[in-house]
Amino acid sequence: MHEIDVHDLSDDADYAASVQQGSASMNRSDSNKQSSSGEQEGAEIVYVKDNVAIHPTQYASERISGRLKLIKQGGSLLMTWIPYKGQSSSARLSEKDKSLYTIRAVPFSDVRSIRRHTPTLGWQYVIVVLSSGLAFPPLYFYNGGVREFLATIKHHAYLVRSADDANVFLVNDFQDPLQRTLSSLELPRAVSVTNTPSSAAAPSESPSSWTDGETFDRNSALAQQNARQRQKNNDPARDLSIQVLEKFSLVTRFARETTSQLFWEAQGDGFIPNDRRKHNEKTHDYPRIAESNNIQKLPEDVPVPADPLEFDKVSLVWGKPRQPPLGIEEWSAFLDSEGRVTDSEEVRKRIFYGGVEQGLRKEVWPFLLGYHSYDSTYAEREYLVSVKKSEYETIKNQWKSISKEQAKRFTKFRERKGLIEKDVVRTDRSISFYDEDDSPNIKSLRDILLTYSFYNFDLGYCQGMSDLLSPILYVMGDESESFWCFVALMERLGPNFNRDQNGMHSQLFALSKLVELLDIPLHNYFKKNDCLNYFFCFRWVLIQFKREFEFEKTMRLWEVLWTHYKSEHLHLYVCVSILKRYRRKIIGEEMDFDTLLKFINELSGHIDLDAILRDAEALCICASENGEACIPPGTPPSLPVDDASMYYQQDDDDVL
Repeated sequence: MHEIDVHDLSDDADYAASVQQGSASMNRSDSNKQSSSGEQEGAEIVYVKDNVAIHPTQYASERISGRLKLIKQGGSLLMTWIPYKGQSSSARLSEKDKSLYTIRAVPFSDVRSIRRHTPTLGWQYVIVVLSSGLAFPPLYFYNGGVREFLATIKHHAYLVRSADDANVFLVNDFQDPLQRTLSSLELPRAVSVTNTPSSAAAPSESPSSWTDGETFDRNSALAQQNARQRQKNNDPARDLSIQVLEKFSLVTRFARETTSQLFWEAQGDGFIPNDRRKHNEKTHDYPRIAESNNIQKLPEDVPVPADPLEFDKVSLVWGKPRQPPLGIEEWSAFLDSEGRVTDSEEVRKRIFYGGVEQGLRKEVWPFLLGYHSYDSTYAEREYLVSVKKSEYETIKNQWKSISKEQAKRFTKFRERKGLIEKDVVRTDRSISFYDEDDSPNIKSLRDILLTYSFYNFDLGYCQGMSDLLSPILYVMGDESESFWCFVALMERLGPNFNRDQNGMHSQLFALSKLVELLDIPLHNYFKKNDCLNYFFCFRWVLIQFKREFEFEKTMRLWEVLWTHYKSEHLHLYVCVSILKRYRRKIIGEEMDFDTLLKFINELSGHIDLDAILRDAEALCICASENGEACIPPGTPPSLPVDDASMYYQQDDDDVL
């Protein structure tokens, strides 16, 4: 195996000055032995910084500001971040919402790494990643102080820079055996979801300071995993990759056990490897998955805790049967003489329970996506389409007018164009609409994605976007209308593809809280088996189950989700309902992370959509306001906020 070298921070010019700043901060705190109400007696504040913020959403107006502290207690260094009370800049954020993100006394013995982001424009921020692979949301330093923060940590803990990434600083890591082991597995260079050396192929540690109902409930350790290998030569595959999920399932149990052993050895004391369950010695050869109502036969000696909700009964009581799809005659009855929708709530309810006929989708989908307003007339919509078509052509010409000589000097354009061209020829080729190699529809798919990368230059293009666009182009047909419908969809799902992965973090975190609310035995099983990151649901959430159902069923599911009838976050209840449908198999066969990920991937094409939608509705009703309280405000795919300003998102070494 190739051994990764790490270097001391003394090679960083930034830190030459910051060490003195950090020392000054520590000297100031020396005279102020801690006795405030926030810390225990005998603790000493060695660093404090005000106006450090967390962004629960993509909108700057909804940031939560607070005070960041480093506390020395005995031989331990602890970190806390406490939000200010009564100073939220948004009425949408309650004190309860803010408390979801509170970081309470996390010891640095439980911290794996810290990633520093220093954008050319915007504010510096850091991401603190735990040994378990979980990570706190990015901490934005509005008044500076990142260098002093890291210098203070270096003064009290062993902090080194990873040679693998100059902006990643490893905490208490001497040999980095985990990274060496993962490198030997030759995982694909897909995406660094957390930008840290931790990986989904490695077991998640359970920090000794976590206790039931305490830290995991209160802290905002949002789920993150990393399958990163060193990205060289500006490899565009650094953008979000679905492939990493599929490749994880190929990691052998032997490799996982080897990684686990090395990881435990590297972490030293405080860890006793769990005895692997008997099923790990067996080969899991799953038969073709039966429909969701069929229960797999389980070994008799494995007790499975009862479902506290009596799931089947709840679905029968609260989940309404599916109805036939909305047809043209029924749709026409909802329109007045000028084309306005007379009762948008009733329309959304009707689509929620039945979907839309294929021939009618072209007219209805723009309403569901927010491209057309429900109170717009025929004439207003016709005018909008005309204006938007001209606007689309203007944006499209921006990249079409780039000459070959210009392209040679426009690295980001070449990378994006190359990545898009690779992806579109692999998107839904089993559908007749895209099956021909020289299909004009594939060209339209490429042109729309390239145009979007210029329309939203900050976000650009990420793998997975072609999956979201494909059904829209299939339904709308017209390139311009498909583009603007896609733009409307990305207003909701765009945060899924942010480089800091905040959108995905918040959704997986909310999913973990919903499972804890609706099925505590299943939650406890995931906790016991180091699966609380819910990374096995990553693909479901990222592209809205696009790979889990047939093309037609995917479109039916999407239009149900787009209604936002029962909840803006029905997709999370869909995740919970699938997990609950298979909880007997998951618990009964004692699946660990690798086995569970493989099992979830193999569910693709074998899930009963109607049953799952009925279950999801029932769970949503049962959870009620308690369920909504589990979901941080602004969690995608929340409806767009018209008057909020977007904060500038940029990676520290790239502007895509």
